[in-house]
Amino acid sequence: MKSVMTALAAAAACTFFAGAAFAEPKTNLLHQWATGSDAQAIAKLGEMFTAKGGKWEQTSIAGHTANTLAKLRADVIAGNAPPAVQLKGPEIAEWNETGMTADLDELAASEGWEKVVAPELLPVMKPTGKWVAAPMNIHRINWLWASPKVMQAAGVAEMPKTWAEFNAACDKIVATGKICISHSTADWTDSTVFEVVLYGQDIDLYRKAFVEGDVESMRSPGMVKAFTQMRLMTSRYMDPGMVGRDWDSMSALVGKGDAAFHIMGDWTIGLLTAAGFKEGTDYVCAQAPTDWGKPGFILNSDSVVFFKQKDQDYIDGQKLLASLILSPDFQTVFNQAKGSIPARLDIDLSKGFNPCQQLSQKDLQASIKEGTLVRSMAHNMTIPQKMRGAIMDSITEFVATPDMSPEDGANAMADAAEAQK
Repeated sequence: MKSVMTALAAAAACTFFAGAAFAEPKTNLLHQWATGSDAQAIAKLGEMFTAKGGKWEQTSIAGHTANTLAKLRADVIAGNAPPAVQLKGPEIAEWNETGMTADLDELAASEGWEKVVAPELLPVMKPTGKWVAAPMNIHRINWLWASPKVMQAAGVAEMPKTWAEFNAACDKIVATGKICISHSTADWTDSTVFEVVLYGQDIDLYRKAFVEGDVESMRSPGMVKAFTQMRLMTSRYMDPGMVGRDWDSMSALVGKGDAAFHIMGDWTIGLLTAAGFKEGTDYVCAQAPTDWGKPGFILNSDSVVFFKQKDQDYIDGQKLLASLILSPDFQTVFNQAKGSIPARLDIDLSKGFNPCQQLSQKDLQASIKEGTLVRSMAHNMTIPQKMRGAIMDSITEFVATPDMSPEDGANAMADAAEAQK
C-alpha cells in the first residue's frame, strides 16, 4: 500500500508541475544576496525554477537586512506585497502576525517537511503552527578557523578547546609577531564573536540573555566575565588593522598565514574556496572553544517567507518555489556553494561537501542529542529586531572604546536592551 501511495503522490506532483508549465508559475524573490558566492548560490535557485517551467524574477537589495525590510515595507504600503521574501527568525513571526503570509500546510504535508527539517527550525517556519516559510540551509556560527602553519610555527599543537587554551595559544602566537585573531569592526562581526564567547563560557546565560531577552541577566557576573574575555581579545589578540577592514577579507588573513584564528560563521568556506585556499593545508576548522565540554551549535538559517497573492500564476509559483527550496537537489547544490549545510537532516554529505561541512552536520546531530543547540542572536534568530540592534550597538561601543570596563559594558548592554522593552 505504501508503494502505491508513494506512486500516486509522485504522479500528483508530476501533474502539478506539468500543469504549472502551461500556467507559467511566476515569482519575484526579494533578497539581499547581491554579490559573490551568495549571488551565485541564489542563481542556482533561479535556474531550477526556470527549468521547471517557471518565470523567474528577483529583486536583490545589497547590504544589511534592514535594507530588505525597508523595501518590503514600501511594497506592502503600496499594496504590492512580493510573493517571496528572504527573511528569518522573529521577522517571520512578526509578518505572520499581520495575516499577510501564505499557508503552505498542504504542500508541506504532501512532501513530508515535518519529518525531515531540523526540529529547531520548526517553530521559526511555523510561528503559529502553520508553515509560512521554507528553510534553505543551516549555518553554524560558532566556528574557529585556523592557519595550521601559524599554529605550528608558534608551537600550538592542536586547536584550543576551552577559552583558557585559546588564550594560552594566542599568547604564544602574538610572541612570534603574528596576529592571533583576524577581525573587522562592524556591529555584526563584533556581536558574532561576543555571542560565541558568551555561549562558550555559559550556555544557560546565553539562553537567558540572548534567547529570552532577560535584561537583568545582562548585568550578571557571567556577562561581565564574557566582556572581560572580549576585552582581552580586542586589546591583545586582535590587531590595530581591524578598524575599517572589510569583513570578507578577514578569512584571507588566515588562509595566507598572516593570522592564526578567525571566529566566524561557515560562509567562510565560500570565501576561502573562492580565494583558492585548501582545507587541511591552508586552513583547518573546529568548534569554537567551550568551557562545558560538550558539542555545541549556534544555528542561523536563511529562509524564504511567502506572502498571499491574488494572481494564480504567482500562487502556483509559490508552490513551485517552496517545493524546490526543500528539494534534496536544491538543498545540496545551494549549500555546497554557500558553505552551510542542508536544513533537511536526511541528506548525505559524504560527497561534494567540504570536510568542515561534514563536521558541521555531525556536530549538529550531537548538539541536538546533548540539548546544546541554540539559535543566534547576532544573526537575527531570537529576540525582536529593536532589542537585538540595541545589544549589538552596545557590543560595538565596547569594542571601539578601549578604556570601557567589562562592568560598564554589561550595564550598557542591559540599559540599551531595557530601553527597547
